Amino acid sequence: MKDGILLLNKPQGWTSSDCVAICRRALRCKGIKKVGHGGTLDPMATGLLPVFVGQATRIMEYLELDYKRYRCTCLLGKETDTLDIWGTVTAEHAWEGKYTEEDIAGALASFRGHIEQIPPVYSAVRIDGKRLYEYAHKGEEVDFDIKPRKVHIRELDIISADMSSGEIVFEVECSKGTYIRTICSDLGRMLGCGCVMTGLVRTATGNMSLEGGLPVTDPVRIKEMLQDTDPEGVAAGLENMMIDPDYPLIHFGRVLLPHDRAVYFSRGNSIAARQAIWKEKPDIDIEMTEGSMPRNARGRAYNRIYKVYEKETGRFLGTGYADKKEGLLKADKVFVDRM
Repeated sequence: MKDGILLLNKPQGWTSSDCVAICRRALRCKGIKKVGHGGTLDPMATGLLPVFVGQATRIMEYLELDYKRYRCTCLLGKETDTLDIWGTVTAEHAWEGKYTEEDIAGALASFRGHIEQIPPVYSAVRIDGKRLYEYAHKGEEVDFDIKPRKVHIRELDIISADMSSGEIVFEVECSKGTYIRTICSDLGRMLGCGCVMTGLVRTATGNMSLEGGLPVTDPVRIKEMLQDTDPEGVAAGLENMMIDPDYPLIHFGRVLLPHDRAVYFSRGNSIAARQAIWKEKPDIDIEMTEGSMPRNARGRAYNRIYKVYEKETGRFLGTGYADKKEGLLKADKVFVDRM
């Protein structure tokens, strides 16, 4: 079975781990063990959840370069402990007649660019070996400071504002680690009337989108198929829906290797730069990190990482690092068996 990426439209009430589990169950008959998701969605949120299968799980590290796009609905006049409508109400405020749609749009515009956020108490951030929501669910007092985190909001636009009900809808494109319910809460604090998130849909991550013409399924459908169809048929259907592992790697350059060099690279060896065909340069948006070039877990700058293909067949071999000092293309991750 090939390695690849399944695009799920996660429904409300499912956790990201639930989605991975149903995919793993569906692919078990093919001997697939490695399955992971790209970017956690809260149970009450819906939308795009990429699920990586087999060797494709190894590109998940690279997705930190991707911006994500969300459509959020929020409500003025309330505050809760979870910053969304599903938490316990801690305060309510009158807001009617105090604001116009222009006021809301202006307040939201102030969040564009580089901002600092304090992660919600009900979040997956780890402190002292435990996730914040574990403290909250057990009723334990959080007696340490939760440090703010820098995120980048590339776009944030109001879609609608119903000033009779207080319901606001906006779209946001943001860097990894951005909490949309924190934006809602901060909006309410800025206006002085409180605000909670009431709905969240992730519509895109990087170049993967619910509306981009790519095949999309959902975990409920997979579960139903497992009840009505033989496992082999379900696995075959999901395999046909997978996109290739290199599809999301839009930020990297592209390099081709002749067959003999491709064989050598497939064994983890370095290739002399003069023996490679350099087709495209990396295109890294360093605005996300305020001008500093991000690096991967092995300390390699992303503006020197390339997708590597066999020249004759176009086969994706893996990712390579251009070491200019040594004049080499070094293997970063190899995605093929020894050729």
